[in-house]
Amino acid sequence: MLKKNDTPKAVYIPHARLLDPSCDRDEMGALFITADGKIAPVPNPLPPASKLTVIDRPGLTVVPGLCDVHVHFREPGLTEAEDLVSGSAAAANGGFTRVVTMPNTSPATDTPELVRYMRSAQTAVSIYPSACCTTSRAGGACAALESLAEAGAVCFTDDGAMVSNPEVMKVVMLRAKKLNKVVMDHAVRPDIQKGGVIRDCPVAHAFDLPIFPAEAEIEAVRDDIARCRETGCALHIQHLSCAGSVELIREAQKEGLPVTAEVTPHHLALAAEDIPGNDGNWRMNPPLGTREDVKALREGLLDGTLSLFATDHAPHTRLSKSKGFRAAPFGIIGLETAVGISWDVMVRQCGMAPLTWAKYWITNPNKLIGLPPPTLAEGARAELAILALDDEWTVDPEAFASKSADTPWAGATIRGKAIATYRKGHLRQPH
Repeated sequence: MLKKNDTPKAVYIPHARLLDPSCDRDEMGALFITADGKIAPVPNPLPPASKLTVIDRPGLTVVPGLCDVHVHFREPGLTEAEDLVSGSAAAANGGFTRVVTMPNTSPATDTPELVRYMRSAQTAVSIYPSACCTTSRAGGACAALESLAEAGAVCFTDDGAMVSNPEVMKVVMLRAKKLNKVVMDHAVRPDIQKGGVIRDCPVAHAFDLPIFPAEAEIEAVRDDIARCRETGCALHIQHLSCAGSVELIREAQKEGLPVTAEVTPHHLALAAEDIPGNDGNWRMNPPLGTREDVKALREGLLDGTLSLFATDHAPHTRLSKSKGFRAAPFGIIGLETAVGISWDVMVRQCGMAPLTWAKYWITNPNKLIGLPPPTLAEGARAELAILALDDEWTVDPEAFASKSADTPWAGATIRGKAIATYRKGHLRQPH
């Protein structure tokens, strides 16, 4: 990463796969970034070595910077688990240049002051904060959406809690529609969940863990779609996990409703049957689904019903996650493993077109929050990620930029990772 006193250099990548969904570009070629941060034709001659950084190795893929619309950076509040600086560093290490932070902070992000604070943070990625749907995320009264949007909130969500009152949700969506902002929902009905922490699977029975029924999500999605139909507001369902939910969204889209949904790498790669034991690093909300759920999520991505990836990066302290499945908080980290897992599952295993994979990490997330996506086109300001999709590496949470280590992939071998990002004139390579 460039230091403040370093003189910016041009960057030259002589051989790489250039993958840009904004213009359906998938080809081998060279990429040149000028010292002032713009993509340009490769000059002849090249700048002298003292003014040029060359990145040349086999197997590189260059994509516009990835965008994650669902991360938790825990600031303000639980900064011992994560903060804006550490979370942004983890995102950059994972190939991301833009993230949308969730508002379940302490205090909740329901004031313009907090939105402006997050929007102005000088970090390794661009932070686009979401803001609460309801005051204090309590579900009782619509937050001051207009002031929050003016301060820079890109969307509204009470993530971590569903807005269960249909009349309150209706008000939220009507006001969000006037602002042309999407409402994202953590679609889980607490009256059906009833304290459940895990889907029905062998580990649930072995440790007598309370079951989190699929209906808690499915009925929540049904409720949300009803509010979308009633208001016409764009609706985005977060971290989908159930086959029944995929089918509801498919039918809503056939109806012409503005409904989208995201899938996390962990819900795509892992099933409840894979949980190895009483390990809090496998507890998440919604929980891992069955193998049939995993199959339905993959099929939903392949047919376009589901059109975004997102990590739901949810850091927690090591102590809190060490207390076993029943006592651990919900959530796992995911930014630094997202590229390898999602590419392996969807491209290698399921045959997804690489441009579609890139679209789900770049074009569609930016569209959801109303931003033009970055591009590799000549003349554009460079904002990109350099990936080594064939590199095998062992997951060591202690080497992560994130302060937290709550990942079910600790010690696993993953194929594919980001090796650098370029943003705002700076080349950043993980240490």
